[in-house]
Amino acid sequence: MTSVQLVVVGGGPGGYAAAFLAADLGLSVALVDPEANPGGVCVYRGCIPSKALLHVAKLVDESRHAKAWGIEFGEPKIDLAKLREFKNAVVGRLTRGTGQLVKHRKVQYLQGWAEIVDAHSLKVSLTSGAVESVQFEHAILATGSVPAMPPMLRLDDPRVMDSTGALELPDIPKSLLVVGGGYIGLELGSVYAALGSAVTVVEMTPGLLPGADRDLVDVLARRITQTMKGVLLETSVVRMKAEATGIRVTFESMGAAARGGAGNDQLFDRVLVSVGRRPNSKIPGLERTQVQVDQRGFIMVDEQRRTHEPSIFAIGDVVGEPMLAHKASHEGRVAVEVIAGENVAFAPRAIPAVVFTDPELAWCGLTEAQAAKGNRAVTIAKFPWAASGRAITLDRTDGLTKLVIDPESERLLGVGLVGPGAGELIAEGALAIEMGANATDLKLTIHPHPTLTETMMESAEVFFGQATHVYKPRKVKT
Repeated sequence: MTSVQLVVVGGGPGGYAAAFLAADLGLSVALVDPEANPGGVCVYRGCIPSKALLHVAKLVDESRHAKAWGIEFGEPKIDLAKLREFKNAVVGRLTRGTGQLVKHRKVQYLQGWAEIVDAHSLKVSLTSGAVESVQFEHAILATGSVPAMPPMLRLDDPRVMDSTGALELPDIPKSLLVVGGGYIGLELGSVYAALGSAVTVVEMTPGLLPGADRDLVDVLARRITQTMKGVLLETSVVRMKAEATGIRVTFESMGAAARGGAGNDQLFDRVLVSVGRRPNSKIPGLERTQVQVDQRGFIMVDEQRRTHEPSIFAIGDVVGEPMLAHKASHEGRVAVEVIAGENVAFAPRAIPAVVFTDPELAWCGLTEAQAAKGNRAVTIAKFPWAASGRAITLDRTDGLTKLVIDPESERLLGVGLVGPGAGELIAEGALAIEMGANATDLKLTIHPHPTLTETMMESAEVFFGQATHVYKPRKVKT
């Protein structure tokens, strides 16, 4: 039997961040996960392997685009086995690192599956076949999420993949259908398109990336339509049938926005279903506690990440959206600090979100769409990258930087970016929002030239009608 002050169930970015901080604070900690080392879906089957492949996809795209600069390469030759090795090596390096950190911090790592016995004990079925009993003062549930697979899209055929299967790179199909125009579908679709597949994206809503501001998405959508065979909007998949030569898919158009040349019926070599993720809250024995789960399957928690069972906390994808690794990590740290006796809460003003397509799209804080839905008065300041010296040197002038500002206090409420490197730039916006910065703060912060970060400063200058590189007088209230 193991007795600890804290047991963490789930070794993803939220779980291991919580376990490591708890150990740093002097608590005795056990971490339970079926993998050999911590990492979770993000490292093993999500964020990390997909970004490794997206890096390769970007290189392939740039090698083709270089012809416009006077440098011409031959068509890339794809060694799929070596590409898999690269992706797996990235994952292996990171997970070996987390494994070493487990040992350095003296966290007891139990490789196996947890079952809750009661509010202060659980048993772990170890991968070795043994069963370990764990007594704990507190527990953190960080069991994450799994790909959603609607019943009408389930087909017992290896050619129908979820995101996990797609990341295995079984082959480069001549034709690929991506069901779902969210960030997972667009990222993986971009990888396969760069490697040579004819990719079609089908999305039920009127636009890609539902939830993001349309002016940002429009920039990405224009490039997506150039790099992929087709984009079918307001269209749903009503049937899939396995045939010897592929997967036959029947579409149903729900509006006039469907385009891309697809009829009601099309044959694809492979289908990637990426219609979202669902919380992994069906934890064995959870019903033996007072923990409550809502109608969508999320574990219910308060602002300190405590469940209805006082000794049990929950964090990450399993407690609600946004389902992002960095959100889970911060929730884990909050939960641990609460357990350690600190009076803290998870109340961020801005959680950045990034879509790692080409161009990248990122946003944080209040979006223009959210402001409109809540009838909140805001002022929008935009700086087009066509006026950015750095963007011009990169031959990527299709980007945009956008600020959402309170018109009275001039406080920064939200930031949106689309363009190469947007995922790196958005952190400045998140920091500015968290620190309560206003438009003047951004305007007066000297940014290095020539960089894309200058577009943040110049967007603030646009707000005042004083942007050096664009002419847009400020609207004066009358």
